[in-house]
Amino acid sequence: MASSVHPRVLKLTKQDGQSYGFFLRIEMGKEGHLVRNVEKGGPAEQAGMKDGDRVLRVNGVFVDKEEHTRVVELVKESGLSVTFQVLDEESYEMAKEKGISLSEEGQARPTQQPVMNGVAGAIPKPKLCYLVKGEKGYGFSLTSTRGVQGMFLSEVDPSGVAAKAGVQNNDRLIELNGDNVESSNHEQIVDKVKASGNSVVFLVVDREADRYYKNKQIKLAGGMATVKHLPHKPRIAELTKGPDGYGFYLRQQHAKLGHFIKDIDAGSPADKAGLKDMDRLVAVNGDPVDSLEHEQVVEKIRQCGKKSTLLVVDGETDQMYKMACVSPLLYWDEVMDSHSEAAEPAPATSSQDSSEHKPRPAASTPSQESSEHKPRLCLLEKTSGGFGFHLNAIQGLSGQFVKEVASGSPADKAGLADDNIVIEVNGDNVENKSYEEVVEMIKKSGNRLEMLVIEEAAYDYFKDKNIPITTALIGTSKTNKPATPPVKAKEPKKQEDHPAPAPVTAKAPSPSPPPSPILAANLTPPHSPAPAAAPSQDSPKETRKRSVSSSSSASEGDDERF
Repeated sequence: MASSVHPRVLKLTKQDGQSYGFFLRIEMGKEGHLVRNVEKGGPAEQAGMKDGDRVLRVNGVFVDKEEHTRVVELVKESGLSVTFQVLDEESYEMAKEKGISLSEEGQARPTQQPVMNGVAGAIPKPKLCYLVKGEKGYGFSLTSTRGVQGMFLSEVDPSGVAAKAGVQNNDRLIELNGDNVESSNHEQIVDKVKASGNSVVFLVVDREADRYYKNKQIKLAGGMATVKHLPHKPRIAELTKGPDGYGFYLRQQHAKLGHFIKDIDAGSPADKAGLKDMDRLVAVNGDPVDSLEHEQVVEKIRQCGKKSTLLVVDGETDQMYKMACVSPLLYWDEVMDSHSEAAEPAPATSSQDSSEHKPRPAASTPSQESSEHKPRLCLLEKTSGGFGFHLNAIQGLSGQFVKEVASGSPADKAGLADDNIVIEVNGDNVENKSYEEVVEMIKKSGNRLEMLVIEEAAYDYFKDKNIPITTALIGTSKTNKPATPPVKAKEPKKQEDHPAPAPVTAKAPSPSPPPSPILAANLTPPHSPAPAAAPSQDSPKETRKRSVSSSSSASEGDDERF
């Protein structure tokens, strides 16, 4: 059965005399070893520990059923560095209720790289390889080494099936079609390969990764593998609801296990996002749905509101993952985790060389801070001084970006920064909307404005990898809010709740000509009206727009229509 819980692997380090920055407790009426009082800025918080997390493993040792004093001892014995495997509170309680074995789940599904005080460690991974027999067979041999457990793949033909599937010489074979074969002999493995027919899935590990996991005394399993070598990929479909919904039916068929996409309307958001008839739905916004009832999945999609991100697989991809006995969520995890990898900085380009797919801020200065490659969800509460930023665009290119963020303004407090690229306004994607449309959306937002923004380097990173930029990439990060008053990041907005925008206030254009035509809306009104200055002779004609108002500043089974 596909895994339905997702443990996290966190590595904490501390200085001599320093604590890890959290309390480990047992509480009346609650199961497990609970993480409490996570210290802000401490090693635990930096590594991603959350209040209510349950500790499943300490340095690879399963401790969920151990006495609390024993768990404390293991942590203390670890010295200045310790590796935890933890599970969030909701998933832990669900697993206990459903009788899921956390010892097996924890061993087989660390869903991300270990994190050392917030920084992903570059650890090796085993790999899943899908082989389809060719005219010359699979193109490898099986050998054993005296004194070493297991069988090794050798004599890998560089142009053969195995090599193309990701197998390398001297990879050790761990699993065959999801079955562990580390204790199997040569004849037994050969029989299993023959019984598999014309295709087979191997879990293999190279020498470096093998040494790493043996030193950690961690038993390898398919849930720990990279899926980058698998030829058939699950698909991540980002949908924005249209006037007629998403344009598909979700059906739970009695003859098949799972929830399936059916009856896609031509030209609908589902069609444009690439959904296909009989795609199986694996996850909604990263949450697995295999174990949910039809009504629960329907409700989960409805709760997404205007936008949802679906992980789906076609029949061929589904069959391959089932043969490997792993969940397609491994693909989601790998894609979502990939943004933490270091990306090469984009070379500076002139406005003439700007990509047609993204706005290039004029005269921008590359950030000296390393990007975490995550968008930020910023919630602005307008004051008498407006929102406190300019919205700019380059004529002839789609997209908008932030400029002239006023110090101490709502924009500044919410985390907006110069040259941030605007992805969403109040939950609606605006990457392909015109400048005027976005300004009008901001004007209509009233006193509250929610913006999903991203730094230029991170934008380039995701676009190069064809990864949709959505709030799903934020993970567990919270919305950037002003200090007061506290509000919910996704508070529903109704048109009648917002006052009409104030009259338009003009702002003089900058006398310095930008290197390319720029459209700019001022979301920080001047304290007193000022006459518009005449543009200099060197300024491009119609380079800046006048600033906008400061306030802008049934038969086969269950199915459901979306």
